[in-house]
Amino acid sequence: MSSQLRLVGRNALITGSDIGIGREIAHEFAREGADVVLHYCHHRDGALSIAEEIKTMGRRAAVIHADFDDLNNVVALADQAIETMGSIDCLVNNAGITFNAPFLKIRPEQFDKLFNVNFRAQFFLTQSIVADMLKHSGGTVCNISSIHGLQGAPEHSAYAATKGAIIAHTRTLSVELAHLGVRVNGIAPGWITVENYYKAIPGFNEEQAKRDAYNTVPIARYGQPLDVARLAVFLSCDESSFMVGQTITLDGGTTALMSLVSDFRNESVARFGKEYLSRTER
Repeated sequence: MSSQLRLVGRNALITGSDIGIGREIAHEFAREGADVVLHYCHHRDGALSIAEEIKTMGRRAAVIHADFDDLNNVVALADQAIETMGSIDCLVNNAGITFNAPFLKIRPEQFDKLFNVNFRAQFFLTQSIVADMLKHSGGTVCNISSIHGLQGAPEHSAYAATKGAIIAHTRTLSVELAHLGVRVNGIAPGWITVENYYKAIPGFNEEQAKRDAYNTVPIARYGQPLDVARLAVFLSCDESSFMVGQTITLDGGTTALMSLVSDFRNESVARFGKEYLSRTER
């Protein structure tokens, strides 16, 4: 915990804060002084447990359920969060679902579910919260996207489209709201190990993950939810007051690495350009 808490006196709504990245964001906001509304869809016990932890810090915490496939639930979440806290100063749009399937096998109902949960719900929740922010002293919005919105991966065409939409929305909304006192930024995380990895990937285990990350991620490790949480705090506090419309890639160097490079830790044996540029050989 920092010696000077950066979010004291602020009320935050963190969506999808029952597990994984959202849970850690909610915890970190509370550690930095914020009162927190925790949204959940499926894991009520997870949301309740982190709420109790937040209360032990002397912060206020409320838990609200909302199904993001239902727009009425989304609007009700905004209304309840505002009513509970009086206002919302910081909104972190973290909730989302992951889905992969070959492009030719994706069905319309799967496509609709992804866009409803990952983008439509976020769009209209933000609309409701920002309308209230403008009645007070403004606020901040932090949208969690993904490196899938920046680079291509097979079988993620629909999922990546939702994450790309979030990045474009973040950029455009930011310039519409900045002069009104609402700052909008985003985060595009790379490999952040959460509970879903153990459920979705056959044989996934921590030791193998560490080896794979060492070989594929330039920083030689996968990310932790706390990495994202700390950046979300920064984007929501006064330290980033001149930052507007940015989606920050948080991926240990994954997207910075050219995919054609197979070994980035050793000097290349290839010598391009030696026919027209002099080179001092070692």
